[in-house]
Amino acid sequence: MTVSPPPSPLLPPPGEPFRVFVGYDPREDEAYEVCRRSLLRHASIPVEVIPIRQPDLRAAGLYWRARGPTESTEFSFTRFLTPYLAGYRGWALFVDCDFLYIADVADLLACLPSDSDASSRLAVACVKHEYKPAEATKMDGAIQTVYPRKNWSSMVLYNCAHPKNVAALTPEAVSTQTGAFLHRFAWLDDHEIGELPFVWNFLVGHNRVDPDDPATRPKAIHYTCGGPWFERYKDCEFADLWIKEAAELRAEKEKLRLKEHGEDEEECNNKQDGNNN
Repeated sequence: MTVSPPPSPLLPPPGEPFRVFVGYDPREDEAYEVCRRSLLRHASIPVEVIPIRQPDLRAAGLYWRARGPTESTEFSFTRFLTPYLAGYRGWALFVDCDFLYIADVADLLACLPSDSDASSRLAVACVKHEYKPAEATKMDGAIQTVYPRKNWSSMVLYNCAHPKNVAALTPEAVSTQTGAFLHRFAWLDDHEIGELPFVWNFLVGHNRVDPDDPATRPKAIHYTCGGPWFERYKDCEFADLWIKEAAELRAEKEKLRLKEHGEDEEECNNKQDGNNN
């Protein structure tokens, strides 16, 4: 008789989706859409994907920080509002928009202790990279900064109700605290930061796959310096996987557009076949 493992204590109550907050920047709109699709396509559990849009937060009075020269995206700091936006309730995931998921997010949740007491003692969990980029710029010419714990905050599982997150990650703090305080998780003790396998934040150009070790194959690819949606990185490692996902997304949108205009599926397929010839 096979005994099923206990459900992850990170899962929400029955009937509620697991919340994934994705950093949004208008320069990377397609990257966000592809990230969202890949998350939903591989998920075996109900998932709600929520973009963190800086203009919306400013309009709501939840964020008023002036943008600094080293902020490469609009979500450089708004990411830390994830527990607040989740109502300081349950667990939630934050992820940069330049990710491509090729595995089930439920498997990510299973990486943390199945004992609810042990997992509740953690405030966050992330991949603890030791990453020092060699390039001075990234993406479309944004300044590449180097600091301790770089890229830890690019994908974080938040225990939103943890007292230290509730106390430290308020709109006031996120709008005024230093980058060092936030990106280095300075409001936490080290034992409150759980560790996730690097394959869930696989840094293109930094992490490596060992052909003889299946455990090194990425489950979530992070195009941290820039992905194929930027001309400069159109031929980067794993570009083919992102391009395939993007093409499938565009095909889905075109089929929906044609359907909304009264064209049936056969006509859609004929048009797509014509475009492919």
